[in-house]
Amino acid sequence: MKNKKNLGKATQAIHAGEAPANAAAKSGIPLIPPLYQNSTFRFTSAAECAAACTDEESGYIYTRWGNPTQRVLEEKLAVLEDGEAALATASGMGAVSTALLTALADGGHVVAMETLYSATHHLLSEDLVRMGIETTFVDATNPTEIERAIRSDTKVIYLESPTNPLLKLVDLGACAEIAEAHALISILDNTFATPCGQQPIALGIDVVVHSMTKYLSGNGAVIAGAIVGKKTFVERAQKGALRNFGAVISPFNAWLTLHGITTLPLRFAQHCENAGRVAAFLEAHPAVAWVSYPGLRSHPQHELAKRQMDKFGGMITIELKGGRVAGEQFVNQLQRCALAVSLGDVRTLLCHPASTTHSPVPTEIRQQTGITDGLVRISVGLEDVEDIIADLAQALELLTS
Repeated sequence: MKNKKNLGKATQAIHAGEAPANAAAKSGIPLIPPLYQNSTFRFTSAAECAAACTDEESGYIYTRWGNPTQRVLEEKLAVLEDGEAALATASGMGAVSTALLTALADGGHVVAMETLYSATHHLLSEDLVRMGIETTFVDATNPTEIERAIRSDTKVIYLESPTNPLLKLVDLGACAEIAEAHALISILDNTFATPCGQQPIALGIDVVVHSMTKYLSGNGAVIAGAIVGKKTFVERAQKGALRNFGAVISPFNAWLTLHGITTLPLRFAQHCENAGRVAAFLEAHPAVAWVSYPGLRSHPQHELAKRQMDKFGGMITIELKGGRVAGEQFVNQLQRCALAVSLGDVRTLLCHPASTTHSPVPTEIRQQTGITDGLVRISVGLEDVEDIIADLAQALELLTS
């Protein structure tokens, strides 16, 4: 029989982390992992309680420290990402901050790519600075730039690939080699690609973080995050930064995310198929200056995408010829596609980063990193692709009339 980590992604998504049926049981057992919606756990004796507090593997104590529903989710995530262990968090930023605080427990310096999710950029450029932790932002699409920025006190290389929102790619294998050569911890946000799109740990990355709010839950009803990596790192994160700063996932959100993940491989495959067709349509439209999608031959890193990605994802970024006015007019004309700042939903979602997700980023920095006023980010959903294209076409018609 195959090891769980050698099973296909669809099988892993459904079965990993879930206990096998007990053949000796005289009554049925739950087919779906139960929801343990409780804050604390009862013990039958002082000795039993003391033993659990001394050795947490012997039992659950308090949901801020761990919960059976959360544990099933974490075991499933570890298998999907090919990591030794995983830790579920209350949000994607809970995962990012917990991972960074764990890696930087004694302070230090971070080398990060210059185009990041805006909240991550804010955390690195402002919040961590107040704690004495500095970050050097570089063009990580060129691994040489990462190596040049490394200092004697550097502890972490922090990356996204594909990036939010420009969909730039990073050579994960090359970056992992640099991290290993300098004894640094490499952390990658794999939200856009998901474990169905690329396997960063297999390419040498140490720690993977996710906003499970997006593709992993897939239903737009959950806020959640995850950290995946070596067991020693995950345990330090769980017993330290997560527990003490309190970015703990609720059992209910863990349970909802479990339901979402079971269909992730099927959903993500359709997201990718739809996105490929939408990207081709947009690339040919006269109102569109350019399209960024890793699956297009015009993407400057298309060959890298083919080497390190199994699927090209469901995210597309376009630049409209009319700048900010065109961007706002375009999203205002949408009828079926929704104007929303999230992504990875079954619905097609669009946003105008300059006025929404990246508005907190100083204009000069935003423009320097390529997040221009005419940029529109599209999270291609699971509607019939002809209907998605028709809605985009009617909204773009206004810009060319």
